[in-house]
Amino acid sequence: MQERALAALRKARSSFASFSTGQKAVTISLVLAIVVGGFFFSQWAAKPVYGTLYSNLSGADGNAIVEQLTADGVPYQLTDGGGTIMVPQAQVYDLRLKMSGQGLPTQADGGGYSLLDKQGVTTSDFMQHVGYQRALEGELARTIKAIDGVTSASVHLAIPQKDVFADDAAKPTASVLVGTQPTKPLTNSQIKAVVNLVSSSVEGLSPTDVTLADSSGQVLAAAGEQALTGAGSEREEQTQSFEQRMSGSLQQMLTQVLGPNKAVVKVTADLDYDQTETKSQRYVSDPALPPLSSTTKEETYTGGGTPTGGVLGPDNIQVPNANGGNDYKSTTETRDNAVGLVTETRKTAPGKVRKLDVAVLVDGQAAAGVDTAEIQRIVSSAAGINAQRGDTIAVSAMPFDDSAATKAAADLAAAAKAEQDGRTMELVKIGALALGIGLLFLIAWLRGRKKRRRTQLNKAELEQLEAMQAELERVRLQAAIEAAEREALPAGTGETPAEPDSDRREELRDEISGLVDRQPEEVAQLLRGWLADRRS
Repeated sequence: MQERALAALRKARSSFASFSTGQKAVTISLVLAIVVGGFFFSQWAAKPVYGTLYSNLSGADGNAIVEQLTADGVPYQLTDGGGTIMVPQAQVYDLRLKMSGQGLPTQADGGGYSLLDKQGVTTSDFMQHVGYQRALEGELARTIKAIDGVTSASVHLAIPQKDVFADDAAKPTASVLVGTQPTKPLTNSQIKAVVNLVSSSVEGLSPTDVTLADSSGQVLAAAGEQALTGAGSEREEQTQSFEQRMSGSLQQMLTQVLGPNKAVVKVTADLDYDQTETKSQRYVSDPALPPLSSTTKEETYTGGGTPTGGVLGPDNIQVPNANGGNDYKSTTETRDNAVGLVTETRKTAPGKVRKLDVAVLVDGQAAAGVDTAEIQRIVSSAAGINAQRGDTIAVSAMPFDDSAATKAAADLAAAAKAEQDGRTMELVKIGALALGIGLLFLIAWLRGRKKRRRTQLNKAELEQLEAMQAELERVRLQAAIEAAEREALPAGTGETPAEPDSDRREELRDEISGLVDRQPEEVAQLLRGWLADRRS
């Protein structure tokens, strides 16, 4: 295995040595680029993915957690002005458990109901009241900070003492100070949520007795004005949203007819946000149903004889009764029918349209072949114009000033052209660079090919090299024989045989040196082959 590695290394070294100067420069540049790219890739791959350990931290908690992470050697990142701590995602849950075991975060800015655990048996009634109020304030502050966009919160409650002998007890009040992100103020719905959370958490506290302000000193909800202010803002937003939806739908319809930027639609709506409740009762009965109960009473009397008196005349003189009989009959019938009671309660939802005004402005050039009366009829039908309600609609045709649009289109086209030119120039640069690199590779390959062709031995040169090899073998063998003869001579004779063919040996050495200078790679391969044959 080691011999193969060494052989591969020698082969790579010999291949690199056979390169030209341009090939060596390109190879070294490619190797350096691969090494640098691999280094940056390994750095990027080894960089951990960070996750949120804690957010909305106070200064004390953040400092304590950072000190603990530094002592443990855990990498971290701070965001949101130091209120959020990021750690490697794989260690988030382990670190949370570890920090919780050490009592972090301590929530020093709130405390919450944990303050009640510190009260002793000998705590006075006043201290219990103060502790409960502080705990309630801390819990409310912690709850408010959970709202998106709130970075800090402070709640102050004014809860009066209850007195059983007082007729008019004072009502509790509250003030809330919130800190928000500079680019993300609280919305109207979030303001109402904070006020309602505080008022619903304190017994006897009304939303109108809660004051809300932000860290810049702006009053978001004043005591006694919150309900009216919040409702007014919501009404304005809902009215604007309705007008925008109506204008957008009418604008889209006219765009299909006249084309883009050929008509302008403006809708002004008067919406009724009053809530009304109507209750009505009525009785119903079905004649086909039998009565629940029926009672009939009859009285009959039959008698004879002369009546005891008569009828008084005009002079108060009794006149005898002409009827000699005393018969009497009376019938009374009572029925209890099934009667149903229907009670209806109707609540009118807010947002009913009181009045709607629509104005349509059409470009005079686009309206040349269009009937404005037809446009008015279509828009009236689409918007639901009701003349009895007092709705109005106006359609006018006049020329539009399109200079700004033309300039904007020209600027946009110029910007697009500049961007396209920039992209084209980048592509040209990349193409030129790629072409240059390709040319370098092509030149290096052609030079190497030419050099390889030049270094290849033809048949005559191979025969000459083999003849030289045979001559070297013959010379070596003759030198060995002469050495053996010199050793066989008796000592003291003083005869030293001359080395024959020394001129031939020098001539062969010169020829081999010249061949090595011309074709070093081929000579090296032949020598390695000879050595391998000799070893075998």
